[in-house]
Amino acid sequence: MPTRLHPVTTPSIAHAPPPCVGCVFWQSKGQRAAAKDKWAERIEDDWGSWGTLYYDDGDRLLGFIQYGPAGHFPRADELPAGPPSDDAVLITCAYLADPTSPWAIQSLFLSVIGEARDRKAKAIETFAYRYPEGETPYERFLVHRTIFPADFLADLGFYPVRWDGEVALARLELGGLQPVEEGATALMWRKVKEALTPAPVPQRP
Repeated sequence: MPTRLHPVTTPSIAHAPPPCVGCVFWQSKGQRAAAKDKWAERIEDDWGSWGTLYYDDGDRLLGFIQYGPAGHFPRADELPAGPPSDDAVLITCAYLADPTSPWAIQSLFLSVIGEARDRKAKAIETFAYRYPEGETPYERFLVHRTIFPADFLADLGFYPVRWDGEVALARLELGGLQPVEEGATALMWRKVKEALTPAPVPQRP
């Protein structure tokens, strides 16, 4: 099934899942809510697009992911296991619009990895949660869309920077991800690809 990725900017955020369009949780700090249009203008000037919309071949939205330089998301400083590192691209949330396509969440993460590497980022960080064994996919991916299963992130190469109870700040180093030979890095990269099968590989327009 052909799929495509579309960058998120001020105009295209209108096509994101409804709860995401006006959400400023990550852009705000304390009790003061940020103005999303002003925040979007700043991050687009500094970084460019700050998320990805993922569509199938019929232009049906499968998912949305938000990310950007960690400094643009002040809420992350207040979370358990925070703050994120100054040198990291932070994945703040991922919304699976079609629960029947659970592989979309993996494809969205892989798209961020590729985008961050293209932009010469040093690392990607996000927040992880240690779910009990046997927890349902619904609880793991659909209830909390701003924190991700620690084992899911570990399969993509993330490691915990610090734990605070069941929450961790997880980090993926990008400098050594180019698979030159079948060493430890190349083996990890191959496992990332295998973890996404049978997910289709999305293409940017």
